[in-house]
Amino acid sequence: AESSAMKFERQHVDSGGSSSSNANYCNEMMKKREMTKDRCKPVNTFVHEPLAEVQAVCSQRNVSCKNGQTNCYQSYSSMHITECRLTSGSKFPNCSYRTSQAQKSIIVACEGKPYVPVHFDNSV
Repeated sequence: AESSAMKFERQHVDSGGSSSSNANYCNEMMKKREMTKDRCKPVNTFVHEPLAEVQAVCSQRNVSCKNGQTNCYQSYSSMHITECRLTSGSKFPNCSYRTSQAQKSIIVACEGKPYVPVHFDNSV
């Protein structure tokens, strides 16, 4: 089975990629990374930084998660991210996304040994 850490990588890390000139980025990536298989995932963020830098956030600024848990961490520096949002009126299996880029600090929940990101909580 896919571990939580591997699922996080599949859903949120695209180190080599960038959506800079591609409005279709989210439509392609959400499909490729299997987030439109049995439903259209409504919102998803991809981080365009090396995996090691994303994992390093687990030793950065400890903050509260949206659900009140205390195992969330905010990156000290801003990262290049792409936010994918399902367009209104888009229905499974024809999932259609709006692609928007940002430079933001990310907040992830971390677990396990090694202590790695398992959930993308927010970007600020």
